[in-house]
Amino acid sequence: MSKGRRLRDRMASSGLAHVMAAHSPLSARLAEEAGFDGLWASGFELSALYGLADVSLVSMTQHLEMLRAMAEQSSLPIVADIDTGFGNAVNVVHAIRQYERAGAAAVVIEDKSFPKVTSLVADGRQDLVRIEEFQGKIAAALATRIDPDFLVIARTEALIAGLSEQEALKRAQAYEEVGADMILVHSKQKTPAEVESFVRAWAGKAPIVLVPTAYPELNAERIRALGKVRMVIYGNHAIRAAVTAMKDVFARILADGGIHRVNGDIVSVEEVFRLQRMDQVKETEKRFLR
Repeated sequence: MSKGRRLRDRMASSGLAHVMAAHSPLSARLAEEAGFDGLWASGFELSALYGLADVSLVSMTQHLEMLRAMAEQSSLPIVADIDTGFGNAVNVVHAIRQYERAGAAAVVIEDKSFPKVTSLVADGRQDLVRIEEFQGKIAAALATRIDPDFLVIARTEALIAGLSEQEALKRAQAYEEVGADMILVHSKQKTPAEVESFVRAWAGKAPIVLVPTAYPELNAERIRALGKVRMVIYGNHAIRAAVTAMKDVFARILADGGIHRVNGDIVSVEEVFRLQRMDQVKETEKRFLR
């Protein structure tokens, strides 16, 4: 069974798939152990890992390399955040071939212009491409995929760009018309009212994907009540948790003049060995090192 099929089946059986952002094989493995349904190969998180702004500076090659590494270390379906598709429809064709081969279960493509600016930054440039141009990108992705269960998710940034709900619905409908499997809608309002209104007004058949980063009160119970949402992505919480923990530990070590106080509050080296599967290395050594 392909990972695309597994992701589709999970949405069908549970009604709502919970997908956690990851930026490394280690974070991917931790998300799987925690019990998430899938991984979000986040462009924002990978950009942050490299110390770069999320403005199309990370290349497709860099993103693909990390996705492959995560796919090797986790069995979870991976939803690849490929931003604007790295260019026009010709670039999208190349990208879909590469991401499907790399082990992705789905891609999300957004209707911003290239290079993009991350969605939630204050006063960020949020230029959208013409509807017809983005329809071409979605159609190109669908025509290129080999596995029919590989999901092509169209993300409209109309609300992020400050446009009306009517414009967001118009764009979503246009993307569904060319075959998009799902519609992702995002907002940078501090309450979920805007996206909830969009979901209630959505008359299409394509299921909705939400990313409740800016409005954390939109929990699973509230999302399920909307009735049309089949996937929720926790889009940047892995990197934020990592930054929080590292800042705290680093500050404590300097303040304490050593590691003697903090040592008992962090995971042991043995736990890291477990995550590295050091037991398998030991077993291999016993069998083959002569």
